[in-house]
Order: sequence, then C-alpha cells, then structure tokens
Amino acid sequence: MPDTAHRDLTGGEIRTFQEEGAVLVPQCVDPVWVERMTQAIDRQLASPSKWVHDTNPGGNRKRFLHDRYLWPTDMDFKEFAFNSGVGELAAQAMGSSTARIYFDHVFVKEPNTQEEFFWHQDLPYWPFKGRQICSVWLSLTDADLESSGLEFVRGSHAWNKWFRPVLPDGGEDTNQAEWIGSSSEEEIPDFNSLRDDYEFLSFETKAGDAVIFNTSIIHTSHGNFSPTRRRLALSTRWLGDDACWDPRPGTDPIVTQEHVTLEPGAPATDDKAFPLVWQAA
Repeated sequence: MPDTAHRDLTGGEIRTFQEEGAVLVPQCVDPVWVERMTQAIDRQLASPSKWVHDTNPGGNRKRFLHDRYLWPTDMDFKEFAFNSGVGELAAQAMGSSTARIYFDHVFVKEPNTQEEFFWHQDLPYWPFKGRQICSVWLSLTDADLESSGLEFVRGSHAWNKWFRPVLPDGGEDTNQAEWIGSSSEEEIPDFNSLRDDYEFLSFETKAGDAVIFNTSIIHTSHGNFSPTRRRLALSTRWLGDDACWDPRPGTDPIVTQEHVTLEPGAPATDDKAFPLVWQAA
C-alpha cells in the first residue's frame, strides 16, 4: 500500500503532549488503515505470536489478549508502521527529527472482560533511556473508560521518577523477577485509591483516533464493562533522537544485546533492530 494521507499535529496538540504527557489526536490516519488493521488483528487472534498473552483463547467474551512485535514478520503490520504516517506524528509530538520503530502492540478486550491492567510506566520495562520515546495508541473501535479506554496520571511523565515495574501473572520470568525484586525504585502506588490526590486524563476515542503518550507517564486500562462493545487498539512504540540503548537486566526480551550492534549507552540507531521510519527533510 502506498503512503496514505494523514494529518499533522497542531501546535496545541504538541504542547499538550509535552506538558501533560498524553494527547488525543482525532482521526489521525486514513480510514483505510482502520479497516485493514482490524482485519489483520482478527486474523492474528487465530494465530498469535510467541509473545501473546491471552486470558481466554478462542473466546468472544471475557477475553483480554495482547500480542506484539508483529511488524518484522507480518506485512500488514509492517506497512502500517512504515506507511500510515504514525511515525511522523510520533516525531512531531516528541520534537524529534527522526522516528524509529521499536515494536507494535495489539490490545483486544472483548465485551464483559473485567480484567484490569495494572498502573505502570512503560519505559522502566524497556532497554532504553531518553525523553524522546513515545507510543501512538490507535483506537480501532470506539472506546471510553467503561470499555477500557486508557487512563493517565496527568503530568507524571515530568516527575523525573521511575517506579519499580510490576510483573504480570505472578512473574514467571525468573530473570525479570530477580531484577525487579532487587530494584531500588519505589513501588508504584495504587492510583485507584488516590483519586483525590492527583489529576487524571482519559479520552473518549472514535475508531481512527489516537492517543500519543510519553513512555514515562503512569497509565492503565480498566476492564471492559460494556456488554456489547469490544475494545481494539494497535499501539506502535517509537524512538526519537535522544533514545539510547540501555539493556538493563530484566528488560523486555524481544530485542536484547545479541540482536543489536550497539554498545550500552550508544544512540539507538541500529537500522536492523530499530529501522528509521521517518526523518525530517
């Protein structure tokens, strides 16, 4: 598919991203991508990757599935990453002259799926450091808080603080569990019980809207309490100019030191592991 039309971010949207850590970007891709990636995800549900988490395989109720790192092997996901324009939007939000793809991440919550994702920051899980690292969470269905839209702690990306990562499913990965267990970082609070102490952000999204957010912002998704609406989203993870390779023990294993030609601390410019998708003229 050739590069399709997409809009640029406004100055106000860029300021909101920088100041609050997350911004809603209405109708940011050509509608053809919504249809194409919905079909691609439905196909992926039947044949997930080795990175899948699925609470109810084959179910159409009470099922929370997320799968990732699909672009290297699936042409639909690769063309979305390279041709939909979301990389350029990520660069605009970050104030970066480049955007490199790290990985893509599919999220599916079927109706009546009450599983809640834990409050967390993304960056402590990832083998990078830097301020110009973000996600573009594209809503492929309408979503709000009732149907498991995202919720953020407003401005928490600017706290200059990492909380200790949380391990899902009891922490079966021993290496990661050892790292998290020895981490000196503070345990992340239960922000559900701190509603009076912080400001929160959430968005009602339509299919084709995106939420762009800094990977240091604290966020969650609650259960999908809708009896009829599924929540389908495709998030792409982006590295900007100041992203540096930082393969700390226990970080996400999809890309590790053996997969890159970088030394720790070097700019994350490995073209094979993190291809350049967009660059300013």
